[in-house]
Amino acid sequence: MQPTKCSLALYTNFLIANHNRYSGAELARVAPLRNLHHDAVSRWLSSAQFTPPELWNQVKPIIQKDRGYLVGDDTLLDKRYSRENELAKRQYSGKEHGLVNGINLVNLLWADADQIVPVDYRIYQKETDGNTKNDHFRAMLNRAQQRGFSPLYVLTDSWYSSIDNLKHVTKKGWHFICGLQSNRLVHERQGPYLPIADLGLADDEVRKVWLKEYGHVLVCKVVATNGDIAYLATNDLTLTQYAVLTRHWNHRWDIEEFHRGIKQTTGIEKCYSTIAASQKSHIFAAFTAFIQLEKNRLLTHMSWYEQKARISRMATSHYLIWANA
Repeated sequence: MQPTKCSLALYTNFLIANHNRYSGAELARVAPLRNLHHDAVSRWLSSAQFTPPELWNQVKPIIQKDRGYLVGDDTLLDKRYSRENELAKRQYSGKEHGLVNGINLVNLLWADADQIVPVDYRIYQKETDGNTKNDHFRAMLNRAQQRGFSPLYVLTDSWYSSIDNLKHVTKKGWHFICGLQSNRLVHERQGPYLPIADLGLADDEVRKVWLKEYGHVLVCKVVATNGDIAYLATNDLTLTQYAVLTRHWNHRWDIEEFHRGIKQTTGIEKCYSTIAASQKSHIFAAFTAFIQLEKNRLLTHMSWYEQKARISRMATSHYLIWANA
């Protein structure tokens, strides 16, 4: 009998069903056809050659490209115990507030009132391809425009609010809402430039200013419950109501929810291979698994986490029946 070959569908469903052991050996143990060997999984991972743009075929049927937000940000896949990993290097982790060995993903999300859908991603490897995170971000925006996206707003935090990025969005005829560091320079009525933190913005105030090297924007400050202050800017000069501006901005947090969700439900950080090609296949499969969970959430209104919990409940129930027989 010929050994069973691994496939994207099989591997994706394994990522969804599993909770803590994401190895090829474990897949071979639980595969419906018992003649799947763990080395077949390893060969598939190292040779599959999926690319991020291929995600588009999976999400295109469920997206309305003119009623949502394009949200950009990056996240770090923690590989602190995988020192020889070909894709990993020491990079800053916002979660750890320090350097961690890991793989950095720059992601582009489509979000609206109902959906949280990853539409593109890039693996940050400047030493290999010469591209910065901002280069990847702009390339994904170009791809989104080619695919016909017409977002209400492009949403980014202050890391992606460089002048080059803001002008890139503006040239596409799109609007942005972005975070600004407190030291970004602005002026009013041709006065001297000063840091945005020194504008003396009142709570709930939206003010028109000139952002250095860009042009006119509306700015405001957002005060968190813990007292932290964030500054926002938009090139939509009609967005003068604070409540409306911040309501749109709140969709930026959808990408934080996505980052947490894909890590907790798909094992995206848990590939044991140290080979770059295998890591890339695993990451692509994890995105595919998340998209499958999100599609099911839209149909059943069952969260990603509840979908995972139902699988473990079935296993627990069968075990209890067997143990108490």
